[in-house]
Amino acid sequence: MDTAELKTASRYEPRPLACPWIAFAVLLLLWELLSRFSGLSPQVFPGPIPVLVSMGKLAASGILLRHTVASLFRITVGFYLAVLLGLPLGIILGRNRIFNTMFNPVIQFLKPISPIAWIPLAMLWFGIGDKPAIFLIFLSSFFPLVVSTTIAVSSINPVFFQVAANFNFTRREVLSKIIIPAITPATITAFRISLSIAWLVVVAAEMIAVRSGLGYLILDSRNALRMDYVMAGMIVIGIIGLLLDLLMRRMGQLASTSWYGSGN
Repeated sequence: MDTAELKTASRYEPRPLACPWIAFAVLLLLWELLSRFSGLSPQVFPGPIPVLVSMGKLAASGILLRHTVASLFRITVGFYLAVLLGLPLGIILGRNRIFNTMFNPVIQFLKPISPIAWIPLAMLWFGIGDKPAIFLIFLSSFFPLVVSTTIAVSSINPVFFQVAANFNFTRREVLSKIIIPAITPATITAFRISLSIAWLVVVAAEMIAVRSGLGYLILDSRNALRMDYVMAGMIVIGIIGLLLDLLMRRMGQLASTSWYGSGN
């Protein structure tokens, strides 16, 4: 294939940045067609244009921003608590076989329990407000982070620790020069998964345990039979989830560049 043919072929290939927009355009088209020809009334299944108009009204009134900030506050606090407690515990379990043998069965017992199942207890323990939602977000993120970190630390080549012992590395040096660089890729992946689960949980928790946030907005709009507001809240949840995932991917790229690109 000569140069002219390559230029012609590349002209018709979709650009990577354009592919997501094409997919979203197709999704909007299908949504519009379903809203028109599904036989459901616009009050039950509104089309994209009425929903976008309602989203603009919610944004202009400040309601959408207030509920969004409330949800982001809860997921930030709960997720950071899970990271601050889960990562050190995972490193300890990965390095200490005795602790792993003692506590791993307990973690494996608690991990499969859905955070939603903790809602009744969370409401009894913490009442109504931010605390039960933060507790549920913490639970949803804590166990995946602990398990992923434990597996990542356990998978480090023992030769690295033998070399560190030969050079009389301190515990801090072992942590900063061996453990953290080795587990960074797996940890970033665990962050992405845990954060997506936490975002699901915060919306569910806000439908029961709090009176603000995007979950509460959806529930309150459903009770008022405003399906356009319900779908507007769903769209905002999807957009924020996408942005959070992009943020974690970017953090993973920066971390990889920092640790491996600098030669550490």
